[in-house]
Amino acid sequence: MLARAIAKAPQSPQAWVLVTGVAYYQPSLTAEYDEDSPGGDFDFFSNLVTKWEAAARLPGDSTRQVVVRSGVVLGRGGGAIGHMLLPFRLGLGGPIGSGHQFFPWIHIRDLAGILAHALEASHVQGVLNGVAPASSTTNAEFARALGTALGRPAFIPLPSTVVQAVFGRERAIMLLEGQKVVPRRTLAAGYQYSFPELGAALKEVIG
Repeated sequence: MLARAIAKAPQSPQAWVLVTGVAYYQPSLTAEYDEDSPGGDFDFFSNLVTKWEAAARLPGDSTRQVVVRSGVVLGRGGGAIGHMLLPFRLGLGGPIGSGHQFFPWIHIRDLAGILAHALEASHVQGVLNGVAPASSTTNAEFARALGTALGRPAFIPLPSTVVQAVFGRERAIMLLEGQKVVPRRTLAAGYQYSFPELGAALKEVIG
């Protein structure tokens, strides 16, 4: 609806930035995805991202358009970290499922920074991956890093059967599977990360 309204406006905006998700890329333990990698047609969430991006695309080329595919956003006051803190603070945290799945993440300050850069830098257009450069982080590594940031052990795994029972099969996929996503075009566009490494990002969030 917003895209249609913009398309009909008497004066087009200079830039149009949309945030979607890395669920566009197919979960894999071996593949690496950059902004030019295919995806978007293999499960509910990838199809959702594809339709979302298509619905928001503006016709013509009078407006510079950018799509930021975000990873898991780390920030204070809620979000992914908000759901994890209690069990980890109690020493009950650990990897989800096998823990081998990749965990593409980004600090909220960097996500905001990428959006601002996309709006302000006239040379930026197309897809940017909104993930930290430390894209090889696995779920188990993330759990250990969060435990370290909190000064708590983090070795109690959450079995996949429990995750599926609590969240349902489709939603559980987002926790039990992951993608190794790299921000190749984001870096090439000149964005400089404030929190490229997980330890520093978690230290700021836990703060």
